[in-house]
Amino acid sequence: METAFGKRLDRVRQASPLVHCISNLVTANDCANIVLAAGASPIMADAPEEVREITALSRALCLSLGTPNPRKADAMFLAGRKAAELGLPVVFDPVGVGASAYRQEIARKLLQGIPLTVLRCNASELQTLSGQSLVSRGVDAGKAPELETLLPLAGRFAAAHHCIVAVTGAEDIVTDGTTAYGIRSGTPLLRQVTGTGCMLSVLCGAFAAVEPDAVAAARHAATFWKSCATAAAAQCRGSASFRVALLDEASM
Repeated sequence: METAFGKRLDRVRQASPLVHCISNLVTANDCANIVLAAGASPIMADAPEEVREITALSRALCLSLGTPNPRKADAMFLAGRKAAELGLPVVFDPVGVGASAYRQEIARKLLQGIPLTVLRCNASELQTLSGQSLVSRGVDAGKAPELETLLPLAGRFAAAHHCIVAVTGAEDIVTDGTTAYGIRSGTPLLRQVTGTGCMLSVLCGAFAAVEPDAVAAARHAATFWKSCATAAAAQCRGSASFRVALLDEASM
C-alpha cells in the first residue's frame, strides 16, 4: 500500500511479529483473526502459569478488561510486568470499565503497576478512568461528549500516565498529551458488530510491535481500521457480512 499506514502495514507483514493477546471470551476469535489478517501472528494465552513465558516470546502485549475474573486479572498483571521488564509495548483496552467496581479496581491496579504504551478506549471508558462519575449500561460507548471536552481529557490522561491515548468513535482521537490527531471516515456499522474496538486494540499492538513511535503506531492502526471499515461498508448487506468484509479488507 502507498498510504502512510500502508508502509507500517508492510513492516508488520514483513516482520510477522508475535502479538500476545489476553483478550475476552466474546472477541478472542475475531482478535486473533484480525491480527492474522494484518500479517502478524497472534497468541491468545491467559493462564497465569504461562503468560510470562509467552510474553517473553512476543513483540507486543495486548490486555483486555472484557469478561474479567481473578485468574485473568492475575495473568494480565504477570504479563504486563514481564513486558515492562523487557521493554515491550503494552496496549490496554478497558472494556466496560464503568460497568462495575470490580473492573474499575483491576484497571486502577493496572494503571498504577504497568507502564502502558497505548490506552485504546471509547469516550465513556476514558471518562470513567479519568474519575468522572458515569452510570454505564454495559460495554457500549453510549453518548460521547463533544470533541472540545474529549480532546483535553484525553490529553491530560496521556500526559499523566505517560502513554498514548487512542479514543475511538465517530472521529477517533490519538494523542500523547502534546500532539493530537483526528481520524475521520469509518461507518456507523462499526457499532453494530461486537468487538470492533477490541480488534483495533490488537491492531495497535501489531503496529506497535514494529513501530517504535507509539503515536505513529496508534494513529496508523486507527487509520487502517477506518479504511477497512469504509471499504467493508460499501460492499456488505448488513452486520454479519460487514464483519466478514472487515477481515477481508484487513487482509488485502
